Amino acid sequence: MIRPLFQNVLVAVNGSESSIHAAMYGIMMTKLYHLHLKIVYVVDTATLKQLTLGKFFITEESAEYEKSLLADGEKYLQYITELADSKGVKIETEMREGAIWSEIIIAAEESKAELILLGGRETDANFGTLVRHNVVSAARSEIIGSAHCSVLVVNEPKIEQLFKIA
Repeated sequence: MIRPLFQNVLVAVNGSESSIHAAMYGIMMTKLYHLHLKIVYVVDTATLKQLTLGKFFITEESAEYEKSLLADGEKYLQYITELADSKGVKIETEMREGAIWSEIIIAAEESKAELILLGGRETDANFGTLVRHNVVSAARSEIIGSAHCSVLVVNEPKIEQLFKIA
């Protein structure tokens, strides 16, 4: 008998709409296929350190921004937990700090994930979002290139409607 292709799924969440959609997709997969789902939010302290060293941030600004990112991470992980609860799905959440791509790869290896779900394209194009988009795109590319398991980029256009009826 052939074994299932995946039992352990990890979703990388950064608070963007597309990463929340990837989490919804993962919750629906978990409900349908009885998987183990882990949601990971990474506070990008690697980029904060680079910005501080490059004198874009002073140390105090960097520390304050990191605190803000930690609070955001808690908020997003709580929101996704509530989404999972609404579908009767148990999930595991984890907050990590470091370089996004390497922390996602490490988390996937530690949890023995056979599949990583990532959010698709971002649609915002203002300057602040553009800088964040470039960091997220670079991290996404690194994850796809470095993962030791399959990676699925979620671009389901009707995910919110599907989630409501699932």
